[in-house]
Amino acid sequence: MRDQEPAPRDTERRLSTKEAAELLGVKPETVYAYVSRGQLSSRRVSGGRGSTFDAGEVEALARRNRREGVGTSGSGGELSVRTRITLIESDRYFFRGVDAVDLAAGHTYEEVAEWLWTGRMLPGSTFTAPAASVAVARRAVDALPEHAAPTDLLRVATIAAATADPLRFDLSEDAVLGTARTLIPTLVAALPPAGHQRRDEGPLAHRLWSRLSVRKDPDEASLRALDTALALLVDHDLAASTLAVRVAASARAHAYAAVSAGLGVIEGPLHGAASGLAHRLLQDVLDQGDAAPVIADELRAGRRIPGLGHRLYPGEDPRARALFALLEQIPRAEPALLAARDIVETTARHTPLHANVDLALAVLTASCGMAPTAGETIFAVARTAGWIAHALEEYGERPLRMRPSGLYAGPKPPQPLPE
Repeated sequence: MRDQEPAPRDTERRLSTKEAAELLGVKPETVYAYVSRGQLSSRRVSGGRGSTFDAGEVEALARRNRREGVGTSGSGGELSVRTRITLIESDRYFFRGVDAVDLAAGHTYEEVAEWLWTGRMLPGSTFTAPAASVAVARRAVDALPEHAAPTDLLRVATIAAATADPLRFDLSEDAVLGTARTLIPTLVAALPPAGHQRRDEGPLAHRLWSRLSVRKDPDEASLRALDTALALLVDHDLAASTLAVRVAASARAHAYAAVSAGLGVIEGPLHGAASGLAHRLLQDVLDQGDAAPVIADELRAGRRIPGLGHRLYPGEDPRARALFALLEQIPRAEPALLAARDIVETTARHTPLHANVDLALAVLTASCGMAPTAGETIFAVARTAGWIAHALEEYGERPLRMRPSGLYAGPKPPQPLPE
């Protein structure tokens, strides 16, 4: 008896454009984009229009896309990226599965950063800045005009620190972690003092205080509030600046360049600079003794009230709740806390919104002798650790996977040359 003929292999099966698009979960135009980029091969249909695609190739590409976790989400078509760092759900957020508020309450900023980077808790972690890196960063920052913004100082310090590190192109995990542990304290060390002598020893929050507050000898409750603010802000999923960092890391930019990309985005009024707007609003309320006329002016001008609401938290921002609880332990913060409560209650007559972390940062900075821009500095220094965590994660993915395809909507080519 003759053996049966072997069944055709899956790889010999051909799919139509429509079938390939359905399997990949994309539009037919995107299937042809995959062909143009060399990710799929096609064969013209004999005697007709259209193309067919090798089923094995299409299925392999679909598996790869699912594994990489980059695509469109089920809600709103927004970009989604698979990550093991931060989860936000039900008005809570978690760092590697652990409640972030609990972490910040029980550990220093440095310890939380180490947890974010490695998934290991290292009690007593400290960051030390190399003298050579600090020297070149300070010279660069000192050369800037007095009106330079906090992010200007930090960007310049980052670039300067990179030039002092000839091994910055080493993207191995150990090398990037070494960069993280020296870059963050270098950024703080490069900042000018706020009116008294710099402090370059001790926990990072203590060193940062001397760059932000005109008060020379802070009390323990104020330092704890600053350290907790840093730990709470260390990461927040794929914020705009973090996405910029991952794009840079996808192109295999070194860690300093990736951080610089994040700093370039964080300056926006809808991101890192939001706390400065909330600080000024809060100060206006403190000066006038009543939130109503201040809020009325903001609404009359058509401006969004800063420090209220958050798109990821339908209820209360857990970072604000944790920080407000600490601020209530600082007696001199009471006027600013009352003003913040007045802002929330007055605005609730128009739109019921909860206070977010920007308003809590505003209370911290206004009650601790800090400039309106201090919250932006706190935010950027804190988030640098999160950016490094995301860069590390992205270095382990396929290079250039963060390169989306444009949907061309211009005039159909070929067009005549302009005269």
